[in-house]
Parts: sequence; C-alpha cells; structure tokens
Amino acid sequence: MSAPSSSSSPAPGENPQSEQEGLSVDAGLKPAGPTPSQSRFQVDLVAEAAGASAGDAKPADTDASPLATGDQATAAPSKASEGPEQSAGGEEAKGRFRVVNFVDPSGAGSPPDAVPAEGIQNGDTVMSEGSLHSSTGGQHHYHYDTHTNTYYLRTFGHNTIDAVPNIDFYRQTAAPLGEKLIRPTLSELHDELDKEPFEDGFANGEELTPAEEAAAKEAAESKGVVKFGWVKGVLVRCMLNIWGVMLFIRMSWIVGQAGIALSCVIVLMATVVTTITGLSTSAIATNGFVRGGGAYYLISRSLGPEFGGSIGLIFAFANAVAVAMYVVGFAETVVELLVSMDALMTDQINDIRIIGTITIILLLGISVAGMEWEAKAQIFLLVILVTAICNYFIGSFIPFQSKESKGFFGYKAEIMMENMGPDFRGETFFSVFAIFFPAATGILAGANISGDLADPQLAIPRGTLLAILITGIVYLGVAISTGSCIVRDATSNNVTSGQFFNCSDAACKFGYDFSSCKASVESASKSSCEYGLHNDFQVMSVVSGFGPLITAGIFSATLSSALASLVSAPKVFQALCKDNIYPGLGMFAKGYGKNNEPLRGYILTFCIGLAFILIAELNIIAPIISNFFLASYALINFSVFHASLANSPGWRPSFKYYNMWVSLAGAVLCCVVMFVINWWAALLTNVIVLALYIYVSYKKPDVNWGSSTQALTYHQALTHSLQLSGVEDHIKNFRPQCLVMTGYPNSRPALLHLVHAFTKNVGLMICGHVRTTSRRPNFKDLANDQIRYQRWLLKNETKAFYTPVFAEDLRQGSQYLMQASGLGRLKPNTLVIGFKNNWRDGDMRDVETYINLIHDAFDFQYGAVVIRLKEGLDVSHIQGQDDLLSSQEKTSGMKDVIVSIDMSKDSDGDSSKLSSKATTAQNSPAIQKDDDDDVKAPTQPLLKKDKKSPTVPLNLADQRLLEASQQFLRKQGKGTVDVWWLFDDGGLTLLIPYLLTNKKRWKDCKIRVFIGGKINRIDHDRRAMATLLSKFRIDFSDINVLGDINTKPKKENVVAFEELIEPYKLKEDDMEQEAAERLKAEEPWRITDNELELYRAKTNRQIRLNELLKEHSSTANLIVMSMPLARKGAVSSALYMSWLDTLSKDLPPILLVRGNHQSVLTFYS
Repeated sequence: MSAPSSSSSPAPGENPQSEQEGLSVDAGLKPAGPTPSQSRFQVDLVAEAAGASAGDAKPADTDASPLATGDQATAAPSKASEGPEQSAGGEEAKGRFRVVNFVDPSGAGSPPDAVPAEGIQNGDTVMSEGSLHSSTGGQHHYHYDTHTNTYYLRTFGHNTIDAVPNIDFYRQTAAPLGEKLIRPTLSELHDELDKEPFEDGFANGEELTPAEEAAAKEAAESKGVVKFGWVKGVLVRCMLNIWGVMLFIRMSWIVGQAGIALSCVIVLMATVVTTITGLSTSAIATNGFVRGGGAYYLISRSLGPEFGGSIGLIFAFANAVAVAMYVVGFAETVVELLVSMDALMTDQINDIRIIGTITIILLLGISVAGMEWEAKAQIFLLVILVTAICNYFIGSFIPFQSKESKGFFGYKAEIMMENMGPDFRGETFFSVFAIFFPAATGILAGANISGDLADPQLAIPRGTLLAILITGIVYLGVAISTGSCIVRDATSNNVTSGQFFNCSDAACKFGYDFSSCKASVESASKSSCEYGLHNDFQVMSVVSGFGPLITAGIFSATLSSALASLVSAPKVFQALCKDNIYPGLGMFAKGYGKNNEPLRGYILTFCIGLAFILIAELNIIAPIISNFFLASYALINFSVFHASLANSPGWRPSFKYYNMWVSLAGAVLCCVVMFVINWWAALLTNVIVLALYIYVSYKKPDVNWGSSTQALTYHQALTHSLQLSGVEDHIKNFRPQCLVMTGYPNSRPALLHLVHAFTKNVGLMICGHVRTTSRRPNFKDLANDQIRYQRWLLKNETKAFYTPVFAEDLRQGSQYLMQASGLGRLKPNTLVIGFKNNWRDGDMRDVETYINLIHDAFDFQYGAVVIRLKEGLDVSHIQGQDDLLSSQEKTSGMKDVIVSIDMSKDSDGDSSKLSSKATTAQNSPAIQKDDDDDVKAPTQPLLKKDKKSPTVPLNLADQRLLEASQQFLRKQGKGTVDVWWLFDDGGLTLLIPYLLTNKKRWKDCKIRVFIGGKINRIDHDRRAMATLLSKFRIDFSDINVLGDINTKPKKENVVAFEELIEPYKLKEDDMEQEAAERLKAEEPWRITDNELELYRAKTNRQIRLNELLKEHSSTANLIVMSMPLARKGAVSSALYMSWLDTLSKDLPPILLVRGNHQSVLTFYS
C-alpha cells in the first residue's frame, strides 16, 4: 500500500493534521498479508520529524511494534539508514501515532502477481471468531483490530485507533482463542499526545486482580475440555434425578390413598412449583455468562454472598447426604431380593451397609474418572430407566389371567371410577403430598454442572423445562394408568363372587370378591390382602410385561440419582470455596486436569455419604434434606423477583418467559411446601440459613458481584431521595447535616471524629476538600482520591462522604461545595471548620478567606461551627501518623516514639493551617504519593513514611497533638459538656450537645447550661430556662445564670488583646487620608481606629467571656458556646479573628456554634 499523497483530501469532518500528519504506511516492505499471528491493524507510538506532511513521509521502519509479541517482529534494517531529518525531530514529535503492518485488502501497492497471504479476505467477507485473535498468548493493549473488515475503511475514511465494538472487550478473562483485548482508554483517545504510553499494555497501569488472573489461567488451561450440550448435560440428568424410586414403588400407593383425581392434583402442584423454579432458573442463567457452581452461583451472583454463601453450603451438604439416601435405597432393594432368595450375608442392616459401601466406592470411581465417563454412565442408566417405564406401560395392555387375583384387570372404566376419589387410611392429603414432593426435587441436576456445559444459557432453560414437562407427563400417566387397571385391595386368592352375596366392588363385576380386605380395614384387624394399590409397593412389577426390568429400573433410578448428587456436591462446593466466603475451605477449591475436577471435593462428599450410609437409617435426615433443596428453590425464585424489583439495567435475561410476581409466588409456595413436608425440619432449615447469613454478613467478604441487593439498595435510595425532595422541612425532622472542611479526611482526625460523634446515624456528613493548583487540574487524580478516601472512611467505620473539588482558592471551592454538595433534601445545612491556629503567622489574605467562609455560610443560610483544640487539629505534617494512631490505641504512653518527619519546605509546622495556597496531590502534606498508591488495597494507611525523610524523635508538641487527635475516639468519663447558650440561634447550640450525650462514648457526661442574665433576676432566669429545657425534653444537670458578663475584663487581658491586634491596625492617624484609604482597599482586613472604638464593648465582652470560661469550664470535657457574629462589611477580618481567638484560647475543646436562626427545636408534638 503506497503512502498517501499530500494532495489527497480528507473525508468530510476529518482533520488532516490530527489524523494524517505523522502517519506513514509501509509500502513494498511488508508481505501482502499478515501472518496468522499478526493483527490486521497495529498502532504504535513512534518519534517522527515535526512538520513532515503525509505525502513527504518516509517509509516506515520494517521492525514491528516494540509492544508486539516475538513472532510478530520482522528483521529490522540498520537504524543508521534513517534520515537526519527523521532522527532530529524524534523528541519533538514524541507520542505521535504511526500505522504499521496495515494490509490493503484490495492489493494496492503490491506486485500484480503477488499471491494474497492466507487469511486475507475481500471487503465483503466476514472473518470467523478465531481469526480475530492472535495465536500467541498474553494480553496486548495496542493491537486494535479496527479494520479486520474493509467495510470500516469505507465507513471511516481514515485510519484510527478508535476501536469498533468487539465482544472480547467485554470479557472478564482472556479470549478463548488468543490474547485478551482491551479497548483504547478514554485518556489515550482524548489526552494530549505528549502522554507517556502505559506499561505492560494495561490501561492506567491497571493490573488484573488475583481472581481475574486465576480465571485467565483457567481459561488458558481449559482448551480441549469436554463440554456437554443441553441433552446430555441437562435433560438426561434432570430426568434421571426426577424419575427416582418414587415412580416405581410409591406412585401406586399414592393413587391408592388419594385417588386418581387428587393424585393428579398432587403431581400438578409439585410440577407448578418446579416449573416456576425452572422459569426463574432459566431467567438467571440467561442474564449473562454462567460459570460453574450451579444453584450457588445463580443465587450468589443474584442476591449476593450472604444468601449465596448460606445456601451454597447447605446445598452442597444436602447433595452429599442425598448420595447416601439414594445408595441406601438401592441397597434396601438388593437386600429385599436377597431375603426373597434367602441369601443374606449377615443381617439386613449390616447387608445394607456392606452393599452401600461397595456401591458408593464404585460411584466414586466413575466420578473421579471424569465427567465424560460419568455422562456415559448416565446415558446407560437412562436407557434402562426408559426401558423399565415402557415395560410397565406395555404390560398394562397385556391381559394375564393369573394377575387378576392380585388386583390387575386391565383398563376398566369401573375400576377407574372406583379409584377416582380418595381413600385415606392413616394419611391426609398433605402427608401424601409431602411423601411425593421429594420426587420432583431434581430439577437443578443440570444447572449444578453449569461449568461443564458448552452453552449454559441455552442448555439450562431448554433441558430443565423439557425435563420437567416429560417427567410430569410420565408421573401423570402412571397415576392414571395404575388407578384405571388395578383395584385398591386384592388377596391373590381365586375367590369368585358367587360365594358371596354382599360384594359391591368393581372386582366383583369381573368375578372376584375382595370385600374381606375392606372389612379387615374397618375392624382394624390384620388384613389378609397383600396386593392392590394400598398394600403392594411392587404393583408396577406385577403389571409390567417383564418384572425384573422394573427392578432394573429401580436400580437405575437410585444409582443415577446418587451419581448426579455425587457429581453436583463437589462442583457446588468447589465454586463456593473459590469465592473464599468461608475461611479455611480454600483447599477444596483446587481442581485437577483439563476439566478442573474437584477431586478433594469428591473425597469429602464420599466421606459424608459413607458416614450416613453406615448409619443406615435416614428417616430423620430425609425431611431436612428435602427442605434444604426447597430453600434453594425458594431463593432462586426470590432472586428473580428481587432483581426485577430492583429494576437494574444489568437485569436483561434473554429468557423472557418469566414474571416477577410468579417468581414471588413460587418462592412463597416453596416455603409453604417446606412446612407441609415437615414443620420442624423447615424451622431448622430456616435457622441454619439465617445463622450462615448472619455469619457471612458479619465477615463481609471482599467481593462485588453486582448483586440485585446492591441494585435494590440504589433503587430504594433514589426512590426515597425523590420522595424526600417533595416533603417540606419540619422542625421535628431537623437533623444537623454537616459539611466538614477536613481536607484529606485523615489529616484532621479530631475534627472528623467529633462531628461524626453527633452525626452518626442521625444526619449527613460530607468531608469537603478544596484542592487548589496553579497548574491545570488533574481530574483523574481527583477521581482516584475520591475513591481511595471513601474506602478509607468505610474502613474506619466513619459514615461520611468525601467530596473533593478543584478551585482557584479556598473560598471559591467552599462556595462550590455549599452550593452543589448533597442530593435533594440530603443537603448540608451546617458548615464545620477547624479553628485557624496559625492565623498570626501566615498571610493575612488567608485570614480574609477564612472569615469569608463563615460569612458565606450565613449567606447560604447555613449554620456555622468552629472547632478549636489548644493542641491543634492538623496532623498531616507528621508522616506515618496512621501507624502511630493505631499503636496509640494499644499503648498508653507515647514516649520515645520515633517517626519520620517531613522536613520539606512545603510542610507547615502549625497543626491547624487552613490555607488557600496551592495544594495538589503531589505536594500535599496529607498524603505522600508513590507509584503503588493506586493499586493498594483500601486497608493500607494513606499516610506513608517517606524513606528519604530523616528519622527523628517525635517532639513533645507533636506527641500532644497526636494524643489530642484521638481523644474523641475514647470513652469520655464522668464529666460535663458545658453549653454556653448566650444567644438564641434557633437551638443548634443546644441540639449538638444533646445529640453528643446520647452516644455511648458521651453518655456519662452531664449537660450544664450557662446563660446570661441580670443579678437581680438570676432565680427567675434559671426557672425560665429550666422550664424551656423541660419542654424540649433535654436533660441537664445544672443551670448557671451569669450576671457579671458585662463586668469590665481584667486590665492585663485587655492589654494582651491590644498587643494581639497591634500589627493589624490600619493606623490611619499616622498617614494621609488618601494613603489610608488606598491601604484599606488593598488590605481590607486591617482594623481602623473608628471600628475598634465602635465595637469596644463587644471586644470587652469576648475578653470577659474567656475569663468566665476559664473560671467555670476549665475542667469540662467539651464546651459548646454561641459564636459571636460580626456584621459583614463593618467588622474587619482581623478584628473578628481576634475575637474568636481571644474567646476560645487556653480552654478545653470548644465548639463555637451559630445556627441560621431558624428553629431546630420544638416543644409541640
């Protein structure tokens, strides 16, 4: 293919500079077509000369892409042959794309006589799936088979690395015939071209998780594995499991008890339950790719690990015990034959054990030999079983005179009408139904080996539903047949009706009188009737054309069911163990051979089955096993209802013949049937499932399967949020919903813990973080930090949301957060900030920004809370503080602690700096980034020790800071929370301490209330406040009325305040008016003499209040005080900051609170 001409015009809408500049196409140096291991279209990042036009581009180097596999590389010419222009501009054009090894299907540029390489197709040919993949293994990120078909060339007009839709982009493991394909990331298509390529072919440096690596390895090893179709894999297994011994030795007895009509009702009821469950199973199985694990996989991926883990364990155990049940049933039949031939080895019980042990060993050998041998055995057993059933129906049409004495007369209307109604003898309808229903519990036999099916999405629905239909028809046919040709009682004696005159039964019309049987039943004496529907379990052998075939059918039914259960239990258990839901069971997840056979699971199932075979008495355990199966069916049905109710876009089953309400009805029916079969077994099953559910919920396995539980949680949250948005606010429903300016959440632990203490399970908490940068914002880092720190909050059990934003400065970012954070009514109404301890040391523009935050909060009708600890709040300058904080919880002392201190210039020694200076992910003191941060588990500490930083002892101030940062995590002993409710702000100043003292850590603290008053009205004011608090239902220990608030403060404190504000005065008297005005405009935070004089009384009040706080509340656990207000535009930032500093200095932890003056407390009901 020749290089494009410089005069060629681009297609409409294309930019020739962006698409063609820097692209060169190999001409004449490549073969006419790719080798079978080569992609048709490969893109590589190369260095080319800047400004070279497409028409002037030199032929590309013949070496293959450096990211290509070894077999794709071809001999490269010497690099010395490169032109000087090309090498000179290499660095400048770094990152541009070159198309290499693109083959023109039309043959342009190749010799006329060139023979097209194998695999080259014309533009109208569609390649097979196998041709889409390289024969090499591994994973390649830069191989985009965009133009496999030349139709795309004609469509797009230009070469592009943008990938067309491809199924392999959506796989979780490697493609079946080659490497895993990864579509180009948005960054690769959208970011500037000076980006460095990602390493190892993974987008964003992303690595596969251990589970994905295991799955990829499993996929690579699974080539050549034997897979079954829907007939051999599902239909055969389900029919063999459903056609159990019940068909041959109990169906006739059920007809004798319930009659033909009610027997059909029983069969249809069971069929309805299994059909609904089959429809639900089909819906789940067709909602995405199904792996091995059967019922466990279906339930766990639908409802989550809690339900899946509990059901998976009991379902695997039920199948293991079911092996023993079926083997004992087989052994009992053999022992009956031995008794009839007087050939017992020892006694009946021990013979059952011996035969059962030999049988399960043989079945284990068949299973371990592989699924292919097991499938052949199942086919052989099915042939015997079908032959036995046909043998019965054929025999029912063959009249034998010798069988009439045993109650068989052929199809007679009289017998059918006599047997149409019920004749319960010691049984009821539900007891008979309970005996029959376990015969229908084999519908998951095919789904249980879902990992061995070639196409589970097709096989499970088709095979399961067809098996239910066929077996249901056969059960109905046997019920009607036996009821139409066999009487209920027969003596086997040739007694004709001529000898008796009171005979009225149907048999009398055919010359036989069996009325003595009914007489013995009515008199409760021992009956001499050994035959008939009521008395003979081997009726089908009597009717059949060849009796031994029925015995062979019984053998086949029991052995096939045992074999299916012996295979199902290990497969389900292996899938459960692979998910590592129950610690300690991982050893059973290992598979062997191409089919990944769970040999360890086979041995475990064998041991469990053998143990119950040696018991040889399963009448007690049988009802529990049936209930285990029914619990699985109930949850499968509930899964479909739950997924449909959640209305998740991911719930898209290709099987459409289901209904959420029918599935719910099926789940309810399964639960009802559980109690009908055996009420105590149903209760025990529910207790076991609940106990396992609670255990898995407590352990919280680290899995995310996109379950319907997650989808429903989102659906409910969205629905309730929308409903809440239509509800008007009411005082009784007020909750403090706090926007906490934490920065990185782990940089100010005390701020985080204290606010979380009164918002946990009460109100919303958003950790706001304003990130400012002088460079272009890195939104990708912002998104990564959002995910990482949200995980950190969850790990630390902090119920909060981390919300970072980029902004030009702190104030603008805070305004963004106050305007846009939250959802509907779930929106912050209170701004919480830490006190700026270092305000005198930094840039006063930061103080201006800080004070404006409070003004903005009031403008947005927020309440405002300022939290101050005398030690400070910010611990981000102490590297490795996460490790220290965790160790501090275990040790009481902090002496001689050695940590790595960040000595860089960017780190500020002040512990509570809240600055508008640039803070980026790279230079933030709150987190030290390294290359592995993005792939670390969320449980890793986010603050890491810097190996390059010097290791020095932690100084005393930092020791105290770390201790103080954890004080709100400890249980507060008996003490007080002092509430200085000086001004009525709507009640927020009182509500926060009330919420705090309701928490476990603060419950021993009593509330003391301090209010302002007059000396001559102290008692009156105290009673009035007590009445108000009683109406608010807020407990308090004491009320103090302060009558001396307006007393002048001590002189030394006034002098200290004057010294505090001296550097920030405007001093307009010492300069000309114009200069003073200009300075005030440039530095609006400065304090004017007029302002200071105007607010002299308010200044003295703050000084006096600090004196009173030290006098009355110096030993309090926490002080909550009304925040003084400063009129915006009238009080300078420096003066307001001085007020706050003076008011709160040298005190225990203090909250300065000011609500938005809307009532948050009410005494009305």
